[in-house]
Amino acid sequence: MTELYATIIFLFVLFALLGSSVWVGLALVGVAWVGMTLFTSRPPGDAMITTIWTGASSWTLTALPLFIWMGEILYRTRLSEDMFRGLSPWMRWLPGGLLHTNIAGCTLFAAVSGSSAATLTTVGKMSIPELRRRGYPEYMIIGTLAGAATLGLMIPPSLTLIVYGVTINESITKLFMAGVIPGLVLAGLFMTYIIGWYYVKRDQRPEPTPAISLKHMLYESRFLLPVIGLVIAVIGSMYFGWATATEAASVGVVGALTLAAAQGSLNWSTFTQSLMGATRTSAMVALILMGAAFLSLSMGFTGLPRALAGWIGEQNLSPLVLIAALTIFYIILGMFLDGISSVVLTMAIVEPMIRQAGIDVIWFGIFIVVVVEMAQVTPPIGFNLFVLQGMTKHEIGYIAKTALPMVALMLVMVMILVIWPELATWLPNNTK
Repeated sequence: MTELYATIIFLFVLFALLGSSVWVGLALVGVAWVGMTLFTSRPPGDAMITTIWTGASSWTLTALPLFIWMGEILYRTRLSEDMFRGLSPWMRWLPGGLLHTNIAGCTLFAAVSGSSAATLTTVGKMSIPELRRRGYPEYMIIGTLAGAATLGLMIPPSLTLIVYGVTINESITKLFMAGVIPGLVLAGLFMTYIIGWYYVKRDQRPEPTPAISLKHMLYESRFLLPVIGLVIAVIGSMYFGWATATEAASVGVVGALTLAAAQGSLNWSTFTQSLMGATRTSAMVALILMGAAFLSLSMGFTGLPRALAGWIGEQNLSPLVLIAALTIFYIILGMFLDGISSVVLTMAIVEPMIRQAGIDVIWFGIFIVVVVEMAQVTPPIGFNLFVLQGMTKHEIGYIAKTALPMVALMLVMVMILVIWPELATWLPNNTK
């Protein structure tokens, strides 16, 4: 009965604070403070200071601001434009033409960014005007871009996977490796959707683009080499065991700065803007993580996570039924919270449940990323929707409608992961 009262109070205070537009991190601290005051005799101030400092001083967590900074450098310099220029000649021969640059561009930039919003903004500012000029349907331009940008949450270096790994004390490198194959499979599903549209909606095809020679395609590909080299340096160093996630992030920052300087697009203005952009994003995420650490401690004192895990165990739910229930739960939660907030808010309760059910925590990290990807493109709080609204001036409802097929493909990806869990577990199990 105590656990029931605790649950009701926790939820009431949480939704009251979030509904009053308090920052998510501060709302978590507020809920934890109330829980400590009502259900324990320990002074909440002392517990908060100790827990917040411990949660914020993690060495693993230092990878987060470094990867964010790497993405900011690429976003604010000419490297992203060159990447798009190098991709375009190779995409035009596919059924669906240059629409595939949305998918391929987001996939490649996700591998050096880790942020869905940065991926969307970078690729969108180049692809939207070009695709409009060539006569592609607006709903396909917007929908494919909205969906493909979510790959920034899965393909390493993923900020969401870093937060998940820190929250459950799991290897960031293994989580990164686990996201590679599912990320490419999901990108393949998105490209298959474009190919299907090309053959089904023949009347909507734009005018064919002029053919170009293989020699010209290879010549334009030189613009891809810097970004591909950076991806190989960052991900390869982790795969072969040469660097931890934090060390690989340092390599990425140095590499991005070097490439931007060699290209001539790095100046004092872009340097300071990228640094301040990374600082703002990192501070926001750190505040959420600190609040979540305090909330986890508070709920631990109430015994709520243990009681809930025990209750789930008594129901004898199969792992499949539990995954189906959690899928629905995270889709609903994602309509009101961003991905990182959804992860840190729920892990204190969900982690004991999945361990009790015998679900692999590495696999579950990829599953949860796919599910919270949907939150980026589902109203009312789909962050990618707001970014696209600012870029295209379309209504949120229209953008969400265009992204519905991509949400359906993410649900297909969840089913693929359930049927073939090795997609997420094979690479980390074979990482040095």
